[in-house]
Amino acid sequence: MKIFFSEHQNIYATYTFSYGVYCIKETGDKLSEIYGKGFLPYTGDLNIKKDVFYLARSVRIALNKFEDTSENRRVNRLVQTLGIEIIPSEKSSFNLENTDFLSFCTNYAADRFKGGRMDEERLKYIFTRNTLSHIFTFRSKEKIYGYAFAAIDKNMLHFWYSFFDVAYLKSHSLGKWIMWRTINWAKENGLDYVYLGTCYFSKALYKARDHNGIAFFDGVGWNENVELLKYLCKKDEEKVNSNFDVLKSPDEKMKIIFKELYE
Repeated sequence: MKIFFSEHQNIYATYTFSYGVYCIKETGDKLSEIYGKGFLPYTGDLNIKKDVFYLARSVRIALNKFEDTSENRRVNRLVQTLGIEIIPSEKSSFNLENTDFLSFCTNYAADRFKGGRMDEERLKYIFTRNTLSHIFTFRSKEKIYGYAFAAIDKNMLHFWYSFFDVAYLKSHSLGKWIMWRTINWAKENGLDYVYLGTCYFSKALYKARDHNGIAFFDGVGWNENVELLKYLCKKDEEKVNSNFDVLKSPDEKMKIIFKELYE
């Protein structure tokens, strides 16, 4: 993989020169190794031809430590009444031009996605990405309840995007159930890790609260300290400006991440 840096900002007073960290997947690279280094796929620029990934505070589940929580069981009891089954399909065998499927996804995105465009043009761009390998359909005999896009490689699955019938959002916690059911599918099929995307701000903490086996990428490695993750997410909301550098923070809790520097 080719790692590169995009200059972001500079603060001479504290000698902080910020760069976004990205990588390009090259021939022979294993997708599982790219994810293992903390990268996630970037699809924000539809003109990019390469498979590009960005480094972020992401979370993953170690499936050998994953057991259902009381919240998982509660949500599953609600959804069982709907008779939904999970149907995995390889991207190559899925009808990506199906108008009902496209409308389902774009209508959901228009209603639920905040701060990021997901119209049909971007959706079709994502379909061209080599990273996307599978589409999961969640349906009963009567109707389709949702879809999930996944990247599966070797021992891992990335739960990338999900789209579902928002009529069941509050009554059945359908979004939570689709994530949980996909994680269970990965465990049932002998995978080691499920990646759940980024975790910033308190609103994203359901990923940690609802699931056992969580670790987050802290810039140094995979950190299982969930209390620290909760603390970092709350700190996100306190950052009034963008001049925050974890390494240079006077906050003693931040030193946990870089403890090798102080030993």
